[in-house]
Amino acid sequence: MSKNPSDVTRPANLQSHELGTGAIRSQRPVYKDFLPPCNNACPAGENIQAWLALVQAGHFKQAWQVIMQDNPLPSVHGRVCYHPCETSCNRSHYDSAVSIHAVERFLGDMAVAEGWTIESEAAPSGKRVLIIGAGPSGLSAAYHLARKGHKAVIYEAGPVAGGMMRFGIPTYRLPRKELDQEIARIESLGVEIILNRKVNNLLADKKEGHFDAVFVAVGAHLSKRVDIPAREASKMLDAVTFLREVAAGNAPKIGRKVAIYGGGNTAMDAARTAKRLGAEEALIIYRRDREHMPAHDFEADEALEEGVKINWLRTIKEMDGTSLTVEVMTIDKSGRPQPTGQYETLEADSLILAVGQETDTGFLQAVPGIDYKDDGTVIVDSTMQTGSSGIFAGGDMVPSERTVTVAVGHGKKAARHIDAWLSNSRYIQEPKHDLVSHEHLHTWYSTDADQKTQGMLDSEQRAGSFTEIVSGLAAADATFEAQRCYSCGNCFECDGCYGSCPETAVVKLGPGNRYRFDYEKCTGCAVCFEQCPCHAIEMQSEQGA
Repeated sequence: MSKNPSDVTRPANLQSHELGTGAIRSQRPVYKDFLPPCNNACPAGENIQAWLALVQAGHFKQAWQVIMQDNPLPSVHGRVCYHPCETSCNRSHYDSAVSIHAVERFLGDMAVAEGWTIESEAAPSGKRVLIIGAGPSGLSAAYHLARKGHKAVIYEAGPVAGGMMRFGIPTYRLPRKELDQEIARIESLGVEIILNRKVNNLLADKKEGHFDAVFVAVGAHLSKRVDIPAREASKMLDAVTFLREVAAGNAPKIGRKVAIYGGGNTAMDAARTAKRLGAEEALIIYRRDREHMPAHDFEADEALEEGVKINWLRTIKEMDGTSLTVEVMTIDKSGRPQPTGQYETLEADSLILAVGQETDTGFLQAVPGIDYKDDGTVIVDSTMQTGSSGIFAGGDMVPSERTVTVAVGHGKKAARHIDAWLSNSRYIQEPKHDLVSHEHLHTWYSTDADQKTQGMLDSEQRAGSFTEIVSGLAAADATFEAQRCYSCGNCFECDGCYGSCPETAVVKLGPGNRYRFDYEKCTGCAVCFEQCPCHAIEMQSEQGA
């Protein structure tokens, strides 16, 4: 490499340089599109790289419209998605990942503030689809079906739409204003949400409502049971009910000392909520260590900052009044907790159980053809259809990771297949491009561009308040963050190939049209390939070479 830090042109390495040239060209460059890892990792299937490029150019509304092709809830996702796109971001191998979720939140919030709207893509089809559940998967399916011209009607058993986004995620993480306005935008497409409408007989409701298809998207609202011997004076609550009651404004009395049993994100939310309700001590009890907890690291970090205590490697054996008996555990070589026979006594006025959730699928038992896995989840095929023709399912009730983003992705996928099923056809997804990894990139340049961080209330400001703790990015910071994207695998017209070609064999086609190669001039030297930072050029052997 050049010793001059201002020199961004990599000198030729004669040991690793491509095949070079000769009297007869043996290889030629071709432009090719690859799949960036952020797009590949997104459970909602967003074209992240495309909307980041539009943000770079200052085209905020167009960027939001690209997101809305796949995800109707960007303001929500910018707050609650665990952003696997960033975990996969190639830039993380060089300094830090692009803060994709923060830019998405910026766009989502701008759309809410500006009142941006989305229109249907097709004329009314005359088809009616019943959707059971107004959570993220049901709302997503309704949105995409409505844009395809179908009448989507949601039956929601609760008094308000949103599902676990409303009743399972505290307002300090997800303010209700943005959630309500994104739901209202979905309704503006003609989606009808009927509240307090529980489905007990699916086939009867389908027939009575003259529905052509059904998408079942009931969330995991039932807490798993755990057998903890307890006396009558002991106060036990399940985390889902606890969070739901708090969200509804009916917070239960929990006392000064609260124990939370579990190590997932719901346990963290329950503990942090207990602190905000005035608990002097919120103690999480978990049978594994931090390395093996299901909660995300940042959730545990934020809980600890707020004064939540975590008692690792402990399992509850008994509760007697305000006394908890716990057994000390150890982790074996396979990562499983094993009992040690050592016991401790802890004090707690109440115990909140956060050991997992299940879906209530009892209303489906009478539907012929639907099969279930041992854990009660519904078995669906590659089109999200159950064994009963015309009945599809997604979200928490099918085998998958249970997150808002996965649920939204299921809704979109189901809508595509329902749309095809309604017209007696099949939806065939286009094959994905090859994935581009960080090893493919030719980052001959370096940039001093640290990730823009979102503001956060300090722990004292969070105490006793359900005010949102993380703030959004300003327009300038969102634009800067989008500019950190490497555009992995797809040409962004940097002119690297054009400027480096010694034979002027690269022809510019104008802004937005990229380039083409003039093979009458090209010698196959591969300099363009080596200079392309995002790996949008491949070298191919000449036929017969």
